[in-house]
Amino acid sequence: MPNAAKPIKPAKPITPVRHLVLVLGDQLDEAAAAFDEFDPALDAIWMAEVAEESTHIWSSKQRIAIFLSAMRHFAEHLRARGWHVHYTQLDDADNPGTLAGQLHAAIAQLKPVALVMTAPGDWRVLQALKGVAHTTKLLLEIRDDRHFFSTVRDFAQHAKGRKQLRLEYWYRELRHATGILMEGRGADQKPVGGQWNFDHDNRAAFGKNGPGALPPPERFAPDATTQEVMALVNSRFADHPGTITTFGWPVTGEQALVVLQGFITQRLPLFGQYQDAMWEGELWLYHSHLSAALNLKLLNPREVVEAAVAAFESGHAPLAAVEGFVRQILGWREYVRGIYWTQMPSYLDRNALDAQEKLPAFYWTGDTDMACLRDAISQTLSHGYAHHIQRLMVTGLYALLYGVQPQQVHGWYLSVYVDAVEWVELPNVLGMSQFADGGLMASKPYAATGKYIQRMSNHCRGCRFDPGESLGEKACPFTTLYWDFLLRHETLLAKNPRMLMQLKNLTRLTPEKRVALAQAAQAHRAKSAC
Repeated sequence: MPNAAKPIKPAKPITPVRHLVLVLGDQLDEAAAAFDEFDPALDAIWMAEVAEESTHIWSSKQRIAIFLSAMRHFAEHLRARGWHVHYTQLDDADNPGTLAGQLHAAIAQLKPVALVMTAPGDWRVLQALKGVAHTTKLLLEIRDDRHFFSTVRDFAQHAKGRKQLRLEYWYRELRHATGILMEGRGADQKPVGGQWNFDHDNRAAFGKNGPGALPPPERFAPDATTQEVMALVNSRFADHPGTITTFGWPVTGEQALVVLQGFITQRLPLFGQYQDAMWEGELWLYHSHLSAALNLKLLNPREVVEAAVAAFESGHAPLAAVEGFVRQILGWREYVRGIYWTQMPSYLDRNALDAQEKLPAFYWTGDTDMACLRDAISQTLSHGYAHHIQRLMVTGLYALLYGVQPQQVHGWYLSVYVDAVEWVELPNVLGMSQFADGGLMASKPYAATGKYIQRMSNHCRGCRFDPGESLGEKACPFTTLYWDFLLRHETLLAKNPRMLMQLKNLTRLTPEKRVALAQAAQAHRAKSAC
């Protein structure tokens, strides 16, 4: 049996402190800008576990556990350096339950001259902490987050004057600025391989025989600290979604590096080819499983990109796989962050398609006859994880076609995934998945019939629905809802050149079939809402 975890108690306060360095649950990096010029004789660190961060949305057990365990491990690491860490645990008797309330209490005790922090990843949290600084008349110095290749200011300059924002243009700017996967210098600088992306090479399915033997994921047996957190989560948040028995995520920087090395060695060579593929019961496949570690700042994206590029340069992984992976980090990750911080807070309220349906209850249980949704949701609730195509083209696609209010879709994604921090989750859901921003960040709605899922997976083989049918008992709900989606938004989507080919197919529908599709879609919604 492992030894019992040592409780984290606030270090003996040094009062008054010069700088109280605020460290949030997604800022677990001792090289962060907030620690620049940190003086253990003068400064202190503030960290707090509060119920508000697990209950303002109905956070899953896996998500709560990874944040709390990683925070406690980081605090232990800082204390081992001899730094003063003023740490409040979730179940401390005097915990007020909010970040603002706990910070007020710490200020009263430690009497800091000023507050310092790295820029947070959540607009709501930033406003709460700014409010405390204003109330207490303390300077709050917010420093750039160096876990990105660019700043929000850089993106704001890029976005200035543009009505639409596209990943490709921002990605190319960052490739030029960093020299990553580039050759030549100055005006002669060009992408390695002669093209900017290899997306067309990265869309393969596994075929009828499936993925075969897959490399095992890097998982970690919970240590004493994590076990203590798991017990707390099961007790305090017993009614929250999902299960925690499968927990094995990295919660330290050392563990995150093990995951990185495992991905580079075992899965990166085939990642590109199969990054969009799905297979029943196979949740890990060739993906990196690094997003949670990156978003908690246990890993620096530079070391991740450097490792991937080194794999290409050594001949270990093909360019298509490496470029596809690098684009997710150097491109997409930077892109969604820029959109979030240049568009908030109004971005949260966008609903360009006026979607008003409630999220079906089976999103919280996985109890549905649709095989693809059952598989994606069940593994999400069990592990806090699903790969990007499952999120975009299964759970996200269904919600889009169904017409779920985008804020409810956002709440679900923020709740259930271990890598969910609002700066990255919100644009991915509202903009990319639900087209709620009207095309600001994505050029078209990602609308498709069940045929897409049939092409990219084996889910349809074991499903009672036929993706080729839109009406009748065997009709695939994705296909029925797809046609209904086009019919409901025909006028709006006709303004989008990239949707014209899909809309052209509506011309072959008779008036009777249009009515029948609308009625079938509504009947499906009524049944799903039960």
